[in-house]
Formats: sequence, C-alpha cells, structure tokens
Amino acid sequence: MNKLRNNRLMAGALATLLSLPVLANTAMQPAGQKQAAAEQKQAAAQGAFTNPLFENGADPWLEYFDGNYYLTTTTWTSQLVMRKSPTLAGLATATPVYVWSDADPKRCCNFWAFEFHRLKGPNGYRWYLMYTAGQDGTLDHQHLNVLESAGDDPMGPYQYKAAMMPDSWNIDGSYLQHNGKLYLLYSQWQGDEQLNLIAQMDNPWTLTPGKPHQVLTRPVLDWETSGRKVTEGAAALQYQGRTFVTYSASFCDTPDYKLGLMELVGDDALNPAHWKKHDKPVFSRTGQVFGPGHNGFFKSPDGKEHWLIYHGNDKASQGCGATRSLRAQKFGFDSQGLPEFGAPLAPGVQVARPSGEQGPRIGKVQGLSYQLRDKNSGQCLAVDKTGQPQLSACAEASRWQPDAMATNAVRLLEPRSGQVLGAEKLQPWRDESSQQWQFNALGDGWLSVSNLAQNQPLGCGNGKTACGPWQLLPQGTFALVSQQSGKVLSAGCDTKAAVTQQGWRGAACQQWQAVLAPQRKDSAVVDGSILLKLSQTPETCLAVQGDAIVPGALLSPGSCDAKTARWQLTPQPGGGMVLTNSYSKQVVDLAHCGLADGTALAQAPANASVCQIFHLRAVK
Repeated sequence: MNKLRNNRLMAGALATLLSLPVLANTAMQPAGQKQAAAEQKQAAAQGAFTNPLFENGADPWLEYFDGNYYLTTTTWTSQLVMRKSPTLAGLATATPVYVWSDADPKRCCNFWAFEFHRLKGPNGYRWYLMYTAGQDGTLDHQHLNVLESAGDDPMGPYQYKAAMMPDSWNIDGSYLQHNGKLYLLYSQWQGDEQLNLIAQMDNPWTLTPGKPHQVLTRPVLDWETSGRKVTEGAAALQYQGRTFVTYSASFCDTPDYKLGLMELVGDDALNPAHWKKHDKPVFSRTGQVFGPGHNGFFKSPDGKEHWLIYHGNDKASQGCGATRSLRAQKFGFDSQGLPEFGAPLAPGVQVARPSGEQGPRIGKVQGLSYQLRDKNSGQCLAVDKTGQPQLSACAEASRWQPDAMATNAVRLLEPRSGQVLGAEKLQPWRDESSQQWQFNALGDGWLSVSNLAQNQPLGCGNGKTACGPWQLLPQGTFALVSQQSGKVLSAGCDTKAAVTQQGWRGAACQQWQAVLAPQRKDSAVVDGSILLKLSQTPETCLAVQGDAIVPGALLSPGSCDAKTARWQLTPQPGGGMVLTNSYSKQVVDLAHCGLADGTALAQAPANASVCQIFHLRAVK
C-alpha cells in the first residue's frame, strides 16, 4: 500500500476516533450544534430531512427491510455499528448499536465499509455482513471478513464465517447476483493502481476455487486519477433486467472523489469484454459538496422510488477522515434506461421523505416478541375482534413486538395482524405519534406504558379502563447480546464456573428462554421478575455465584430456585434492556466494557453505561 496514502488515512482514522460519538451527550454540544440538531429533529418529525443526515458517516450502506431502514457506517474501531429506524430522517437520531466486535490481532482493528446483504445461504435467507478489517497500528493488512446472521434480523446476532483473502490487501467488498450466480466485487492495489475486481463465489463467504479474479475497473481516465490512480467501492444496481455497477474514482483525500459507472452488456460477468465503462463520471463535486462517493442504493418503502446513499464533505480541504458525512437523495433513469443521479444536494435543502414511508402500512418488523402482563389482574394484553385492547389469559393473549423508535418510544406491533397499537385500537402504521408508546420503569420490574401523543396510560376493556403497571415477558428462544460488543451471554460453553461473552455460534449454551418467576414466599412485594433459563437445560438459570450481593460477583449458571436467579427488565432507548437482579439490586455488567471472547459478566451498580445494556434477539 502506498505509504503516503497510509499516513493520510491513519491521520483520518485518528481524527475519526477522537470525534466518534457512541451515545451523544447533547448537553456538551456547542450552541450551533444544538440548534442544528433541533432543526433536524423538527424536520424529522415531519418525515423530511436535510443533508447531511449526520456527521461522521463515511462509507454508508443502507437497506430497507420489514418496516425499518438499517444503516451501517465506518467506525475505524474494532466494532461494527448499526442504526435502525422506520423513517429515513429518524436515522439521524437513532441509537447506535454495536452488532459485532473482534479482538483477534489478525483482524481486530480499523473497521471500514460495512455492507450487509440478504442472501440465500445453506440454512435459508440470512444477512451477510461483509467488512474490511486489519491489524493495529497499520493499514497494510486490511482484508475482507464475512459474518452471518442467526436469523432474518439485520441486527443479528452475527457469527464470524471467514476471511476470504486474509493474506492479501483487499477492501470494499460487495456482492453481485447475476444469472443464478454470486460474485464478489472488491478493490485491490496492483502497482500504482487501485483496481476493482470481480470473482465468483460458492457461497457468501467462500470464493470459487480455480476461477480467475477479473479486473472490473482500472483507473485510466483523467477523472479517475486525481491525487492517485484509484477505483474502489463498487456497488451493484439492477433495473429492468440490466446490471450496472457504480464505483468511486480518484483519491478520497481530494475533493474530486466521484462516481463512475459500468454496465454488464453481455452474459458472462467474468468476461471483461462483457462490461462497458461510461467515459464520464455520473456523480461529482459541486461548489458546496466535495468528494461525493462510496455509495449504495435502496428503494422507498413502497418500492416506487430509487434512492442513493453516499458520503461527502462540506469543504474542498476535507479528505478521508471524520469530516465525511452521510447523505441521501432520490434518483431516476433516463429514456435509455441509464441511471441519472443528478448533482449532490446542497446542505440544508429539505428533502421529502421516501414514498410510502408514511403508510398506511401493514406488515411485520424484526425483533423478539413479548407479552405485556398486567400487575393487578395477572392477565396479559390482547385485542378483541375490532382491534381494541383488552385483558385475557396470558396463554391466549397477543404477542407484541416493541420496535424501538428514534424518539425513544416504541411502536407495539401485533404480529398476527401486522398492525400497530394506536391510542385506542390496532391500526395500520402511519408514522403518527399516537401510534408510539413510552416505557417508564416503576421499580420491581414493573413499567408504565403511556401514549407519546396524549401522554395517557395504555388502557384496556375497550380502551376505557386504566390497566397496568405492566411486566414485559419475552417469548420464544433468544440470545442476550451486549450492545457494547455484539457478543452473546454464554453459560457453560467453555466452563461451568461463570457466564462469559462469546461470539455467536448457534450453541445451545448461548440460547435462553424466559418464564415468569414465582412469587417469593418471604416477601409481600409482588415483583415483575423473570427467570432466564438455558434452553438446553431448563432447570438451569442465570444467577450470581454464591448468591452474592456485592458488586463484582460473577454471573454463573445456577439453580432456578437460587435467590439471585430472578431478574427484572428495564427497557432502554434503541431497544436494549438493563437486567437488574431482584435480590442483589445490582445489574448485569460487561467487565471492563471488554470486546474479547471470554470476557466475564458480573453484577455492578447501575451507571447508565452502554456496557450494561443487552438486547434480546430471537434466534429460532
């Protein structure tokens, strides 16, 4: 790798690390940033947005799936970040959740350019998350790595599958599907040229042996060689039976970073003669947006609009670092069927929401289902034939998916109907505040549930009778995933002495189920506690070693009758949970906020840290 490029990118990486927000503290933001954030929030409330969507958003990839947008951007750290929102504007304030991390020295660091694609693998459709990573202190060993989701949820959990070319420098991986075959698009330096190449794959993490890796783009035109001879960041676009590939050209440290276009004009994607390069760039700098590139594509919720997502800079002097911000805009096709991207929209121009985003929509969302149990009656929330809320025996009651919103509220989707709970009854989703609900902890595992628009409590009995407090009861089998590391709580996988975090691998020791904890005989308090049972051994529950009450005591698989086997769930922004032990009053804590496999889980006083937030992800 060219040393000048290496040094500049390392400087950009340092700038990114110094500025990367994890959970932003708005009280510490300058006045100008606060005002801009307030204006952006107001626009988001109306469904519109302005570019940039948010700062520090290099190398974006976005997919719309099952009622939500999912977004990744480069972190330069050892963690992969994901944001989700049912509106595009909501991504600006959505809670960042780390869905994977790595401590292996061969691939631990400098995470770039995440892409996630829903592909049919050996076990059906899964999300395959491909990213570039390398070694600490250098960018000379960057290479592609692939993860596979446990199910159909882009939020994971994810299992590490492979590094396809670990012994060579390769970046910016993407997938292309054509004529029933899967191909890898990637970028690599050869001499003083950075090329895009294409290779056939046996599956989403394995290259086909013996098949040549063909050059897809070579930087030979003047507009591809500003600063350095670079083509990278290939992305496929398929429309009306035609296959296009966009790519980023010229050195990213210049304002002339831009998009070029290739088209597959034959049937053989591995035959260079079957590709046509357009001789002019298709998306370039303006007087207000510089270095627009590293793009992706997505469609509006109703499938009628095509959208471009990319990063850019506000100043010509900005380059490859943390200044690159996330931007999106609609595009179309000309009379010849060629994509027309236009020019990058200027900062501050209000952009209307993608079509179909406001609904009405009936469908599903990804996420674990819960029951809502009423404290006073012991029954659970259901709906009658007209869709109005009522109480019913929990065995017959509805399941609900609390889908986290950027407003720090949730929409409660009823999976059987595909509708959400409004202020009075089930209805199609219309992106209205009356269809959003706030959870507020009342103590002892109980919650109040109130309507965001009316600030009224959730009612039942034709919506006229006040119910609650409520308890969240997780349904089905799930993994407990750290929001800090993306790793899962594992009990007895490697040792029976303690609970540790491990990368997801589908093991029975990583799968949990929840049941209602029996009323304590030694207490008059009716608490909203659950038992977290190991799926493989239902008589074994998550507990604290020795029933200790002191901070730092390790978690371990133990008896479900243990005093410390009872847990209370407190929902957090972004959909995570704080798990509080009913006996010790301590919360589950990831030791040292560690990323490594084998890091212990202990109990500690609550401190509002991301290292104490865990997501319950469905795995079956």
